[in-house]
Amino acid sequence: MLDALYKPKSVAIIGASTKELSIGNRIIKNLLDFGFKGSVYPINPKADEVRGIRAYNSILDVSSEIDLAHVIIPNKFVPQAVEDCGKKGVKVAIINSAGFKEIGGEGILLEEQVVKKAKEYNVRVFGPNCQGIINTNPNVRAYCNFTFTKPETGCISIIAQSGGVGEVINQRFSELDVGIRMYASNGNACDISIPEIIRYWSDDEQTRVIVVHVENLSNPKEFMEAAKETAVKKPILGMKTGRTKEGAKAVSSHTGGLAKIDIATELIFKKCGIVTFRDQEELCQAAVAFASQPIPKGKRVGIITNTGGPAIIATDELVEAGLEIPQLSNNAIKILKEKLYSAASVNNPIDVLATGGGEHFRAALDVLMNEPQIDSIFINFVTPFFVDTDMISQEIVEENKAHKKPIICNLMTDKRQWTKTINILKNGGVPCYSLPETAARALIAMTRYNDLKAREIGEVQIFNDVDREKARRIIKESKKEGGEFLPAEKVNNLLAAYNIPIAKWGLVNNSKEVLKEARKIGFPVVVKVDTKSIVHKSDVGGIALNLEEKEVESTVKDMERKFTAEKPSFFVQEFLSGGKELIIGAKAEKDLGHLILFGIGGIYVEILKDVAFGITPITALEAKEMLSSIKSYSLLSGFRGEKGVDQEKLVEILQRVSQLVTELPMVQEIDLNPIIAYENRVVVVDARIRI
Repeated sequence: MLDALYKPKSVAIIGASTKELSIGNRIIKNLLDFGFKGSVYPINPKADEVRGIRAYNSILDVSSEIDLAHVIIPNKFVPQAVEDCGKKGVKVAIINSAGFKEIGGEGILLEEQVVKKAKEYNVRVFGPNCQGIINTNPNVRAYCNFTFTKPETGCISIIAQSGGVGEVINQRFSELDVGIRMYASNGNACDISIPEIIRYWSDDEQTRVIVVHVENLSNPKEFMEAAKETAVKKPILGMKTGRTKEGAKAVSSHTGGLAKIDIATELIFKKCGIVTFRDQEELCQAAVAFASQPIPKGKRVGIITNTGGPAIIATDELVEAGLEIPQLSNNAIKILKEKLYSAASVNNPIDVLATGGGEHFRAALDVLMNEPQIDSIFINFVTPFFVDTDMISQEIVEENKAHKKPIICNLMTDKRQWTKTINILKNGGVPCYSLPETAARALIAMTRYNDLKAREIGEVQIFNDVDREKARRIIKESKKEGGEFLPAEKVNNLLAAYNIPIAKWGLVNNSKEVLKEARKIGFPVVVKVDTKSIVHKSDVGGIALNLEEKEVESTVKDMERKFTAEKPSFFVQEFLSGGKELIIGAKAEKDLGHLILFGIGGIYVEILKDVAFGITPITALEAKEMLSSIKSYSLLSGFRGEKGVDQEKLVEILQRVSQLVTELPMVQEIDLNPIIAYENRVVVVDARIRI
């Protein structure tokens, strides 16, 4: 439990300062200005008082109990300060001081000392190199933070790895006149982690929506467990920054080259049910809707408008995102014809006209609330001078009180003139937006959350027809022999152990044996040089395709001359023509497992980049979603008279590769490229495995 952090009855400031332009002074000012309900104890051996409050030489000199301590002193003195906190019985220390693992070298060692001291004295640590926390609860009013935005009380809780990003989000909610519940920016997070805070807010009834910003995940599995548990109970809106950086330089495979740093985090967000954003403004605007409205139960939107153009803009935005604008029932149309002006449009969108008053908006709202094929309501409300706009807003608020379906309002007005109309909607908990696109995107985000929450991915299938012992033996032998990449023979035997279909093949030691092996397989054939030193054979002329019997011998002799120094063996394989060239791959991710990839393969995979990723282990549904999410999916289903491919077999191979890397975690990368897919057959033609 983190009650001592978020609900402290007393706070000490180690490093309290009489200098106004200092963190040690600002935190005390923030606590006092925010109305902290507990006691404040400045710790400064050179001052009698700070901001009118008695100061102490040491935290050990304070006679009362202390729940929480801020530490704002040079980094080299922090371990001793943590020890003093432990001796005093302080439960949590917020270390605002910087100069720890973020600077590397000695900073890493210093942070390790802090953690060791904290564990020794049973002190929880928040930070170091952090801002702190805020709790707007009227019974607490804890502003244990050195920033400047004083939020109102609300239902949104914010956790940001970057203090700068966190403060921007906090400030934006303040500008929108939207309150928050709790805030945290935990810097280096050497102890109290983002997952632990998410779990704490999961049990907080007043937190309706959680906003999460991350730059990296030090423990992806811990994050996934906490987020998955919480996202079932309340929405988490997530944003990952640093997306343009390349991941680990694992470009020995196509999969490694395509798996950039942001992919794993975005996949984690999806798997946990987190709604992902790439824009802070869009995230903040969506959070406003989540904080006050029920979650829509589906994608079907009813639109009410008193002006045409913005309704069209909203409709375009909603439909392009996959939401639906269904027709109304005959009964609904009948009611609307009776209650609206004769010139009004009684279809969906419902246009009550610019002259429509409160009773017309209410009639349209009542109809949409009672229509079973409508899941959410979108209102375009312009405020003309010739109608009672206050009455319209009161009717919208009355309907909103039932919390039956979400109501999102695009309110188009002059905020300096229609203040009463605006305040009625605001105080009535109706989220209002100035632009139809902004309002539509907020509703889209809410619908996305419902989709994620309702998504049943099924159970991971375990194939029992695999030969695990043979597979482990192949890996063990390869490790003894050295080298990162398995030779072709071992690659194919490993795939066969997991019943992954491979084109007919044979391995021979010299050119004389190639022709004999080719006759066994049947012409035409493919011949490849097989040596550990050559990874991408096609790049160096180490592969020859579509060879008939008369071409084999001369081609292989040319290869022998070209690669004399490598002394290669030769891999002979059946040549497959036609079909679709695809890729399935996997790449190990630290503390996560493996990313698994599916997409358009062959030599153009790095150019087209038409691929989809998942996190292992994957279910059949997740595998199917990977297939359907690539841009070229129509090629798999059949297009303009061309036959489709065996998608069920592709789904099975994806699951088998997922099982292979899960059961053999020493496998770092797999590339099955190309896989040739036909209407009733799927075959791996080339494969590479790195351990």
